Amino acid sequence: MESSNTSIPLKREEDPKHLKESLPNELWFDGKPIYLYQGFWASRFDFIYSFLNNFEAQDNDIFTTSFRKVGTTWLKALVFAIRNRENYEPSDHPLLNHNPHELVPQLESNIYAKSTSPDFSNFKSPRMFGTHVPFSALPSSMKDSKCKIIYIFRNPLDAFVSSWLFYQHVDGYKPNMKTDMLDLYFDMFCLGKVPFGPFPEHALGYWKASLERPEKVLFIKYEDLQADPRPVLKTMAVFLGCPFTDEEEVGGVIDDIVKLCSIRKLKEAVSTSDQVYPVISNEKFFRKGIVGDWINYLTPSMAGKLEKIMEEKFGGSGLNFS
Repeated sequence: MESSNTSIPLKREEDPKHLKESLPNELWFDGKPIYLYQGFWASRFDFIYSFLNNFEAQDNDIFTTSFRKVGTTWLKALVFAIRNRENYEPSDHPLLNHNPHELVPQLESNIYAKSTSPDFSNFKSPRMFGTHVPFSALPSSMKDSKCKIIYIFRNPLDAFVSSWLFYQHVDGYKPNMKTDMLDLYFDMFCLGKVPFGPFPEHALGYWKASLERPEKVLFIKYEDLQADPRPVLKTMAVFLGCPFTDEEEVGGVIDDIVKLCSIRKLKEAVSTSDQVYPVISNEKFFRKGIVGDWINYLTPSMAGKLEKIMEEKFGGSGLNFS
């Protein structure tokens, strides 16, 4: 995989347009370039630049962070439900009729896509946001403040397939080109030339931060959530400073959150809620949500190549995948 060290350092005084023109770039599937910036590939450079240069985190902010298509929507729902469980009854909960991306908006592709100088005065504390930006490139205020960051990691083979199927709906794929485009996208994914990639560097950045600063960064795995979400939710609640009480556990509060945030429930909610992104219909945020579905799409040689790349990158870090 190519090194990402050729990106140009961030300088506040630089004109964004001039900086954009000077960055290494590759043509993405929607016919527009993606840019190598701060060590990762940015598909919506203007939005990301505004976020990284202008956002100021607060000590009680909560951030859901992830690579694309690894369980982002599910994580947002769980974090919102855990942190707000005293504010809403399960029968009258915002997650029953709102897209999690509306309740926990994405900074670079939602908030800063609407305005380079967004007004945060109407956001209630604790503010909750999401981002796909790698840890190394986050605004200094996010790293230096006491805000909380939760990162969700998924088996890279499933992450690849999920993102491939998602991009077909949002980045201008043509149906008669899907087979050839899969091979092309696979090559780009292996090289790290995908939005917010490379994948292993993205995961390792948050993994290492979670080991160095466990009070600030919590690293969870999609597969653990799928196997048994309850212990993961308990860990998340402790991390967020609102642990479940014995009474809540006995009373089934954790089980209520698991049911509320199930894929089936979330699909029902987004089917009637407002659309968050103009080019992405709400239902496209959900697919099967199962572990190991990559086997239905990748050839043995593709799976072997991707596994080898990831194992080499993760080697010695302590991070492994199923």
